[in-house]
Amino acid sequence: MKVYPFKIPKPELDALIFQEDMDSAFYDQLHEHEEIQISIIIEGQGTLIVGDTVNDYKKDDVLIIGSRLPHVFKSDLISQNSSHMLTLFFTKNSFGSQFFALEELKELRSFFKRSKQGFKLLSHKKQTKDHFLKLKNASKLTRFILLLELLQLTTKANFKSLSSFIYDKKYTDNEGYRMRSVFEYTMNHFKTDISLDAISEVANMTKNAFCKYFKKRTNKTYVQFLNELRVEHASKLLLNHFDLTIIEIAEISGFNNISNFNRTFKSIKSMNPSSFRKKV
Repeated sequence: MKVYPFKIPKPELDALIFQEDMDSAFYDQLHEHEEIQISIIIEGQGTLIVGDTVNDYKKDDVLIIGSRLPHVFKSDLISQNSSHMLTLFFTKNSFGSQFFALEELKELRSFFKRSKQGFKLLSHKKQTKDHFLKLKNASKLTRFILLLELLQLTTKANFKSLSSFIYDKKYTDNEGYRMRSVFEYTMNHFKTDISLDAISEVANMTKNAFCKYFKKRTNKTYVQFLNELRVEHASKLLLNHFDLTIIEIAEISGFNNISNFNRTFKSIKSMNPSSFRKKV
């Protein structure tokens, strides 16, 4: 199996795949797959990168990730909870090339449009979870019916896009491996100082070539991406660890001085760290 792209294992004749992931952590390699993914987090929390954007995920989140959309889950291993996720995988052509073009399914078209950038539900989460919990012991026909009901729920729900930019060219195996290596290194070392020279070496490119390469494929600089990852980590600490001071959180998250942390945090979250902490 290639690391990237990732092939969803399934019986040859199955058009719809139900998968239950339960472990200390989710699959943590940057990958993509042809299937659209609808997932609910039963237990666990962590960081989710979709396309060019750093997000978080937590218990009861409902996440939709579109076809060929690169993504990676990075579970917070400091959490006491195991990682548990239920997922449906299918393609737009799983039930025939014209199935979702039927007039009767017209209201579902917004789902496929939103899925191209990935999205997270902001409402209708309890109803969605109830549907997901029925899937495990359901027959194949019932799972198909539940899928249509889930799609209908997602079109009615308020949502937040998971990615702001889609690289519209297919990655080669070499490009996929390179981006996976860059993302993996960054997610494992963002708490320390990462120079452009160091990350360029990981990508096996010169610094100038890497900067252009990364910007073209994510529509942002590597430093912007790194700072977003650090700020997302700091946000979790601000909301969940009141025993830590803001200065301590800045240091833990990879910022070498408080002024830079405050400035960067505000540019990404539109408020300073102390105001963000007071939201709770």
